[in-house]
Amino acid sequence: MPTLRNAVRLLSTAGCAAAFAAAMTLGGGAAHASATGTSPLATFSYDLHGVGVTVPTGCFLTHSIKGTGKRISRQLAGVDCVGLAATFSSFCNWRIDFTYADTANRIYRTSRGATHTECKGDPLRRVAGQRLPAYGKACARFYVNGQRRAAQCHFITA
Repeated sequence: MPTLRNAVRLLSTAGCAAAFAAAMTLGGGAAHASATGTSPLATFSYDLHGVGVTVPTGCFLTHSIKGTGKRISRQLAGVDCVGLAATFSSFCNWRIDFTYADTANRIYRTSRGATHTECKGDPLRRVAGQRLPAYGKACARFYVNGQRRAAQCHFITA
C-alpha cells in the first residue's frame, strides 16, 4: 500500500506545518512535536540462499515520530521504493531497529525488530508509545541480511 502510505505522509507533513504555524502564532503551552524524515538506500547486493539479489537506487527509509517532550506517542519506520526500484526491489531477511541516544550520542536503548525471512517490497515496523529517560535522538535503522543499509534520526529536545 505505498499509495496510502504516501498520502498519510503528505497529510502528516501538512499537519506538522499547520501545527507549527499555530504554535508560532499562539505561543506558550506544552511542546508537541512530530517529525517525518527520509534517508536513501544506496544500491546494494546480497546473497539469498546462493542467489545474488541487487537492490537498485530508488529506495528510501522513512521514519515518523510523534510525541510531547520525552514522551513518544507513536513511531514507525518503513521502506518505500520508486521508479524501477519499486518494480524490482524485494527485501529478504530484513529488520528495523529503533535506537535512542542521549545528547552525548550514547545509545542507551535499542528496540530490536524481528528478522523477517519472507521477502517484502515495503517493510514496515511500528512501536508502542514510551517515555524516554533523556533528551537526545531517536533513530530507525534498516538491516538486510544483518547489514545496516540505512538510518534516519530525529532529535528530541526540550
